[in-house]
Formats: sequence, C-alpha cells, structure tokens
Amino acid sequence: MYKISTLNKISPAGLSRFNEAYILTDKIQESDGILVRSQDMHEMDFSENLKAIARAGAGVNNIPLERCAQQGIAVFNTPGANANAVKELVLCGLLLAARNIPAALNWTNILTEDVSRTVEKGKSQFAGHEISGKTLGIVGLGAIGRKVAASAKALGMKILGYDPFYVSGGEGISVYTDLEEMLSLCDYITLHLPANDATKGMVDSRFFAAMKDGAVLLNFSRDKLVNDMDLAAALETGKVSQYVTDFPNDNLVNRKNIILIPHLGASTEEAEDNCAVMAADEIRNYFENGNIINSVNFPELDMGPLEKGIRLSFIVKDMADPAAVILKMLSEAGVQVSRIMASRRPDDISYVLAEVASENVPAFLFSGEDGAKIIRYRTIEK
Repeated sequence: MYKISTLNKISPAGLSRFNEAYILTDKIQESDGILVRSQDMHEMDFSENLKAIARAGAGVNNIPLERCAQQGIAVFNTPGANANAVKELVLCGLLLAARNIPAALNWTNILTEDVSRTVEKGKSQFAGHEISGKTLGIVGLGAIGRKVAASAKALGMKILGYDPFYVSGGEGISVYTDLEEMLSLCDYITLHLPANDATKGMVDSRFFAAMKDGAVLLNFSRDKLVNDMDLAAALETGKVSQYVTDFPNDNLVNRKNIILIPHLGASTEEAEDNCAVMAADEIRNYFENGNIINSVNFPELDMGPLEKGIRLSFIVKDMADPAAVILKMLSEAGVQVSRIMASRRPDDISYVLAEVASENVPAFLFSGEDGAKIIRYRTIEK
C-alpha cells in the first residue's frame, strides 16, 4: 500500500488515477509520494519514506531537486500538459498589446453619460496594429514555444525562433543561432524558457539593446528571466513599447505600458486535469514498474510494464558502470537476473532496473572503495 499526499489542490481527475493500492493521507512524513503544484518545498524536511514528488506543471523551481536526488527521491514534472492553456494566453497577450485593449477597457468603464457619442469621439486614442504580417520572435522552442509558433503562423505572423537545443519538427520556424540577430528583426518577442542559473536575468540591458525599437515583450515563462530595472529603463526610452507578463510583482504594478495578468497561464480546468493525470500516472509508473519518465533530477529509464515477477530498482552514485556492478553483486548473492537496464545523469547519479527470478531477494547495502554507493533500493513485485 502506497501513501500519497497533496500539498496543493489537485484535480480529482488526477487523484482518481490512484487505485486500491494507494491511499491519500494528510500525514506528509508518512507519504511515499507527494503531488504538488506551487507550494515551496525548499525548507521542508523529507522523511525516509518519501520516494517520489510529482509537480503538476512544468516548472520545478519550488522543489530542491539536488537534495532530492541525493536522498533518492525522484522528482517528476508534466511537460506539455498545460502547453495549450499557456499558448492561448500568449495569443491573448499578443492581441491585448496590439489593440491596446486594457487601456481601452479602463477608459470605457469610467464613462458615465453620453457614452455612445463619447466612445465614437475618443476611440481613436486606442488605435492599434494588426498582428498579421508582423514578426514574432520565440525564445525557447519547447512544447509551448512550438504551439505558439503554429498558432501565430496561422494568424499570419512571420515566425523566428531561438533555441540552442531545437530539433526541427517541421514547424516552419526560421531558427537563429545568434539571439541578438533575431531580436533585431522582431516586432513581438515571447519568452518560453525555464528559470535556471543560465537564464536568470538574461533579459537585461544587452537583450533590450539588441531589440528592434518599439517592440513588444511577452513573458509567460518565469519572472526571474527579466531584470526589472533594465526593463523599466527600456520602457522609459520607448525601446520596449509594451511588456505583457503573467508574473506581477512590486516592481511592475501601476507602471505605464505594462500589462499584468495574475499568473493565469495554466489556470484552466483542462490544464489542471491534464497536469494532475500526468503527474499521478508518472508516480504510479515509478512505484508499480520502476520506470522513470519525465524526471527532472534522475535519468530516464523505461523497461515497460511489469506483467509479473520481480524488479529491483537501484538509485546509485559514483559507479562508472552501474549495470555491471549491480549485476555482479546480484550474481554473487545467488540472484538470477533475466534482464537489466541502466541510465545515468551526466554527473554521478545512475538508475538501474533488474528483473530477477528469485523470490527471496536479500536487502542490499553496498559501498565501493571509491565511495560508490546505493542511495535507494526497492523491490517491485507483481
């Protein structure tokens, strides 16, 4: 029996994926798995029971990934599950900026008399631009970036992109290897990047200097990507004509030419259902089959469903050839191995799955001469 806790409200569509082998509990320290959305977990202490955390969403900045890895806790996310919801809000942001909709709404809502005549007389102050024929630059061509590209292209926009890891899927995007060159050509720029050490604050004075004068910047990715002080300067000079973001903060409120949306990117019923279902399925696949899919701190390994028998799961550290080491260890213990697979991170963490014939598998504790060790060992049976 596996115990599952939730740290935020999780869609019933996801919770319903757990069968009679699982129970939901409020006792976090007893949990085998945790489902989370936005709650900050960096200050939490994790018990030895905890084996997996699944984030119902793509970003994992609220989870201490490396500490989890060192404690043998697999962390999963749900890439692409909310991509359509975010894409639609990006398109909304494009149109809000292009047609000056927020300012127009604010003005219209304060009219009190002779409204029709006042509207006809004053509407010209909100005249905007059509997005058809304009150039959209997409920084980050993952699941969301590609969806934005396809929809914006269908609306008549010219699509440019920048992503060092992009592999074409036939989207018809003109991809640039030089970010600054691309920025100089774009009427609109939208950010679709993770927030990490490499991207934090990357939208700075240099980024703005490379942009086309009067371009619109959209950020539905992460607030930490943008240097707010440099943004304020770019807005003041008109280098950036408008900034549209899903991440309001104290530096941005009540500022001219900024459109603030209250973090609604994934706030649709459909996206919440999709993320919760995907997160629950990832935890179940890990617990019941040992498979790691969409983990952000462990290497992926998919041995398929365990129809019957026993799988042994090993999270190991500092093993040059983990499959060989585990195979030797099992053989010396008299355990017959029918199949073994391993994968590893670029650094020191590896994951091994072994299917065995033995019913009585000893509990293993291994420490190599060079500090190699098993961080976590599990037996999975059907």
